[in-house]
Amino acid sequence: MKNGAAIGPLARRVGGTTLALSMLALAGCGGSSSPTSGTAVAADQTYTDNVAYSPNAGDSLAATQVTEQAAVMHHQWTNGTTTVPYTTTTGHLTASDLSGKPEATMSYVAYVAQNTSGTPRPVTFFYNGGPGSSSVWLRLGSFAPTRVATPDPLMTNWPNYPLVDNAESLIATTDMVFIDPPGTGLSEAIAPNTNKTFWGCDADVQVMRDFIRRYIAVNNLTNSPLYLYGESYGTPRTDMLSLSLESAGVPLTGIVLQSSILNYAASTGDTSAGSFPSYAAVAAYYNLVSPSPTNLGTYAQQIRNFVAAQYAPIVQYSTAAQQVTIPGATLSAWSSQTNLTPATLSAYFQYFYDTEASFGQTTLVPGTTIGRYDGRVSLPSSDSRLAADNDPSDILISQPFTNALATQMPSYLGYQAPHATYQTLNDKIIGVWNFSHAGKPSPDTIPDLLAALMLNPQLKVLASNGYHDLATPFFETEKELARLQTVTGIKPNIALTFYQGGHMIYLDNVARPQMQADLVSYYKNQPISNSMTLTQLAAPWADESPANKPTVATAVSKAP
Repeated sequence: MKNGAAIGPLARRVGGTTLALSMLALAGCGGSSSPTSGTAVAADQTYTDNVAYSPNAGDSLAATQVTEQAAVMHHQWTNGTTTVPYTTTTGHLTASDLSGKPEATMSYVAYVAQNTSGTPRPVTFFYNGGPGSSSVWLRLGSFAPTRVATPDPLMTNWPNYPLVDNAESLIATTDMVFIDPPGTGLSEAIAPNTNKTFWGCDADVQVMRDFIRRYIAVNNLTNSPLYLYGESYGTPRTDMLSLSLESAGVPLTGIVLQSSILNYAASTGDTSAGSFPSYAAVAAYYNLVSPSPTNLGTYAQQIRNFVAAQYAPIVQYSTAAQQVTIPGATLSAWSSQTNLTPATLSAYFQYFYDTEASFGQTTLVPGTTIGRYDGRVSLPSSDSRLAADNDPSDILISQPFTNALATQMPSYLGYQAPHATYQTLNDKIIGVWNFSHAGKPSPDTIPDLLAALMLNPQLKVLASNGYHDLATPFFETEKELARLQTVTGIKPNIALTFYQGGHMIYLDNVARPQMQADLVSYYKNQPISNSMTLTQLAAPWADESPANKPTVATAVSKAP
């Protein structure tokens, strides 16, 4: 990223890692497979899928090759005195457009709990971003019944992280469906479409909508509360998908936007100023703030106030045609206002001219490369692993998640595909993705969210943010959502939550229990402690467009 250009496509960088499914299942999570004592449990149904799925741009399957078969396995999740029997369903469903024409066969993993309440359980559809990422990261890292136990933000025992029972699972609260878009996982287009047909904002939203419609129909979920949960590029997808579903007569109860980039058309100045509070939080982690903050939330507010007061010079120094020397008097004054050292302040502006800064930042701590997805994760700049992937926070998880999939999933999900390769991240997608949306070359999805809220004023919105995420900074999310303040006649139910941690907030052992508790409150329509509402957000940047007027992109960087 150069000159503060808008953050480009946010892919989970795993060096193009793929996994042969002759060895592994379709990347789900789970707990003990033993039945509850004294309870009759249906027999497990394993499935060997012999279709040779392809992730290539021009490939597709004939309709005669497509089935909706799946493996169904029975498990139970236990946490304290709570025991929840549930099933995993791993396979494919066919997404067909509104006229009934097949579009793609979509791979998915669903976790469905036994319902004893007599009322429909909520169902949440999860997906990652990229564009080009499967749902493996959320599936193995967040709220399924087991997770990969990373030592985030450390690298202890890398890459051998175990799968453990997940005390913070949401299975007691909501059923969960993890979706792989076409060209990722084992999802493939159905002829005459090709995979590339769906490699663009609008086409992607259409096929995701149609998978969800199919899942609802197959599982008779018309009366169930429906939620969307998107991470990274999955957040603009969620804004657009919410409007598409509501317009197609599929009402949603709520959406979760985690680690958001809601407006690819944000100005370069808005991006550079919006990144500053996250950078300051990362600097505090490395003891470059004096005195050291005792409360990260309080310190974040101090930096928000500083950025608001110094917006113009911050933009000036970060968007100049070439890097300029900031006067010593200015650095001294800013140091007293932020508690950041002058050298740390200078390093921030160098960040925008550092060609390596797109995924690894080398100026903050000399001799060290820090993560973009999580600035707390670091490696010595001489570490050989950085040659293939220059983001330590990506290295933290890529091989460990791959190991977990390859060694521990097949028996749990009961699914194998011996003639196909599961695509965790399809690098072919990023460079050819069609970002155009609403007549503009890149998506500003706040107008989509607004339109969805106008169709469904009861729609709940929860935006979850990591303080140490340098890829999708929390202050940028605040400023984009604040644009909805300019719209009269609506009172949207929007809450924002903040946690220590990076892009994948749930990897942090402190943040994950807090996230889970907040999500449970969200599903139960209870107040979320320490959250911010739309009215509590500072006003949007003065140079931002109103929420109902999408902007032309001023700069969109090449996909990292």
